[in-house]
Amino acid sequence: MIGISKLYCGTVEPSDALRYGRHSGQLPSHLLQFSEDKKPVIVWNVTRRCNLKCVHCYAQAKNQAFDNELTTAQGKTLIDDLAAFGSPVMLFSGGEPLMRPDLPELAEYAVRKGMRAVISTNGTLITPEMARTLKDIGLSYVGISLDGMEAIHDRFRAVKGCFQDALEGIRNTQAAGIKVGLRFTINKFNVDEIPAVFDLLEEMDIPRVCFYHLVYAGRGSKLVEDDLTHEETRRVVDLIIDRTKDLHDRGKPKEVLTVDNHADGPYLYLRMLKENPERAKEVLELLKMNEGNNSGRGIGCVSWDGEVYADQFWRHTSFGNIKDRPFSEIWTDLSNPLMKKLKDKKQYVKGRCATCHWLNVCGGNFRVRAEATTGDVWEPDPACYLTDEEISETI
Repeated sequence: MIGISKLYCGTVEPSDALRYGRHSGQLPSHLLQFSEDKKPVIVWNVTRRCNLKCVHCYAQAKNQAFDNELTTAQGKTLIDDLAAFGSPVMLFSGGEPLMRPDLPELAEYAVRKGMRAVISTNGTLITPEMARTLKDIGLSYVGISLDGMEAIHDRFRAVKGCFQDALEGIRNTQAAGIKVGLRFTINKFNVDEIPAVFDLLEEMDIPRVCFYHLVYAGRGSKLVEDDLTHEETRRVVDLIIDRTKDLHDRGKPKEVLTVDNHADGPYLYLRMLKENPERAKEVLELLKMNEGNNSGRGIGCVSWDGEVYADQFWRHTSFGNIKDRPFSEIWTDLSNPLMKKLKDKKQYVKGRCATCHWLNVCGGNFRVRAEATTGDVWEPDPACYLTDEEISETI
């Protein structure tokens, strides 16, 4: 997760994180990525059920009941363990999390245990009543997925009218007083929609957007050919930086992040080095605090059936099930060779990753993407768009 607005527009300084000792239990939400202890943010896919049919769904969700989901009691036991373990955030995802009737009860329980509760949703089920309920239980944030404007979004989600339903969900969330943001997964078919997404942020006064690079997992594994080329990715990242800066300069700042390609960090730094060398020094310090990809360390996933994964995309390799033993035990059990290596994967990456000067900034990028394309977890991530010359730059 690369905070474009934080880094490029200077809305965060290294001293901001240092003031809190870089402890995840003390840091405010917008600084969590700079924590030193990297207590894991947990994505809990509370259900596999969904009312839409998204072509890039990593969970391969369907609109049907599944009989293997954790019970309410098992979910609360999970939350008890995570809270005691020090996990700062519980992100309720799916499927569509609001299709689970006890979602408000589970989120409220997480808040009572001292965790920050957020949800990732398609937004179509956020009625005014549901929005007020989510506000009352103390939900911190609602991330609503959009794939572009109406025609593109409805095509990707395969349900006509879901774009307008998502916009209504945004309005209802705003009316209830909950922070709301957009989630956008970049690919060849919707890349031209990005300017319109920025226009929508301004038009609807939406404070945050996350642009996700495509990860080849679930139904998204069929979209490898639909990913951007390296040159296209560079142009898109430049566009995102430029539009973010434009909003900032016009007094309408938004929190803009890119997710799932940590090459964005060195790329932004190298651009900043040409434009503002003094700020570039601070950007590099923050990027080192961020540490790049943290799958298996600073982020983890619990599936609807209790299986524990390194992240929400790595669903083919489970480290255990929370019905058998607590998440905290599974997460710290280094007898599993992959878990042990993920805790410090910089020692094990191969090829250009192993000799890259940005390894401490990028963290080796997405191992699951490397595995999907090469069959080897430790080969270079094919989505890294830095040139050989750029990865040889001295810091």
